[in-house]
Amino acid sequence: MTGRQMEGRRVVLTGAAANIGGATADLLAAEGARLVIGDIDSRAAETAERLASQGADATFVRTDVSDAASMKALLDTAAETLGGLDVIINNAGIQRSSPVTEMDESVWDLHMAVNARSCFLAAKYGVPHLRHGHLPAIVNMASVGGFKAPAGLSAYSASKGAIIAFTRTLASELGPEGIRVNCVAPGWVDTPFNDPIVAHMGGRAAQDAAVRAGVPLQRQGQPSEIAAAMLFLASEASSFVTGHALVIDGGAS
Repeated sequence: MTGRQMEGRRVVLTGAAANIGGATADLLAAEGARLVIGDIDSRAAETAERLASQGADATFVRTDVSDAASMKALLDTAAETLGGLDVIINNAGIQRSSPVTEMDESVWDLHMAVNARSCFLAAKYGVPHLRHGHLPAIVNMASVGGFKAPAGLSAYSASKGAIIAFTRTLASELGPEGIRVNCVAPGWVDTPFNDPIVAHMGGRAAQDAAVRAGVPLQRQGQPSEIAAAMLFLASEASSFVTGHALVIDGGAS
């Protein structure tokens, strides 16, 4: 026994090109998970290749998480490659910023498709595999923006709110089958993912001022800190936790 928390666990992870997803892939691999990474970004293939070169069991499948056929193919391929599935982590997401009156309808639709619909598709096509898994779990990427977000993030906030509601409802639906469903809800995390809202706020200096004023810990989170929460919710350590939105925001809320 190595004592690693995810030893041999069969995991699908979406959105692992960089940032929180990249940190999560690194941590899961270090903890012994067998990974299939799905992403439309070719950098996620580099993540899988790097982990494999370090001795991890990591495979990349090019995936459009907003597309039903593509998500079904990811989950079916992962189950075949790994011999089943134990955990699905829906990390893929986008963020765009604009006042609602200036927002193109396609931007709204894209947020709903990539952020929220992808979680639905992962459940629809992944749960049949999880039913045969060991300590099965789903972890979705939400945001404190799903509760309240700065001006300019209406589409992002709505999509993340939908993920929180979906997570709670799905936990009730799947609980009797022993499948846990949770989500993480990060606040400010220091990654390029937040560049759109930082620009909308007026730049990094304005963001830093907002963090100092609104975050008791007086700093942004780091991707590794969110990855640790993902690991907790995916692992046996959280075996009696389901339907929960784990807020990780330095005390801001």
